[in-house]
Amino acid sequence: MRRRLRDHLLFLEQFRKNFTTTGAVLPSSRALAHALARPLREREGWFDTARRPLRVLECGPGTGAVTQEIVASLGPEDRLDLVEANPAFAQRLEERFADERPFSDVASRCRVFCRRVEQLDMPGHYDAIVSGLPLNNFSVDEVRCVLDTFEQLLRPGGQLSFFEYVAIRRVRGFVANASDRQRLRGIDCLFHKWFERYPSKREIVWRNVPPAWVHHVCVTSTTESRETTARTAS
Repeated sequence: MRRRLRDHLLFLEQFRKNFTTTGAVLPSSRALAHALARPLREREGWFDTARRPLRVLECGPGTGAVTQEIVASLGPEDRLDLVEANPAFAQRLEERFADERPFSDVASRCRVFCRRVEQLDMPGHYDAIVSGLPLNNFSVDEVRCVLDTFEQLLRPGGQLSFFEYVAIRRVRGFVANASDRQRLRGIDCLFHKWFERYPSKREIVWRNVPPAWVHHVCVTSTTESRETTARTAS
């Protein structure tokens, strides 16, 4: 309980300092974390090579609310990388892997990178990406860059799982100025193109503050993606 309170206070502090990159006042709920880790837990029907150890990347793990569910879903030879741009969160994650179970049980197979996901240079390296990045807070160009990075980092057939709060762009559009409404429409367009391009599933998680949609996207091929993007742009 004391550690959870500490994480909540740290999360609130970083939200106040860095709203754009933190994006929420509380860590993700257990229900949301459970939904995000579903492909890792179920595997069959999600991955082409279910018997091979998986390489997993978590983006924007914060204090590790979703990480705990991912750790519990790892197979005995799976490996997990975490990329967190906020130094305070990255330090907290290092502490948890050092001395807190179940994190410490898999510490030898996990790495924490304190940087932005766009700075990772590991093309085709990961079977699964779980993202907690608050993309609806980013500029259109930043969202496009992150999505392109996901495509590059995933192996063909890799799974991307990410969430967004229910009706968040619609609600924010009512109170936003003209520039922000244009930004939100641009992000909405990017997401629609992704969902048209790749097979995807989604599920709603009511037990979160606020409720959230979880999207699971199978990124079939980066080559196919670029060809589709070129046809869309022409």
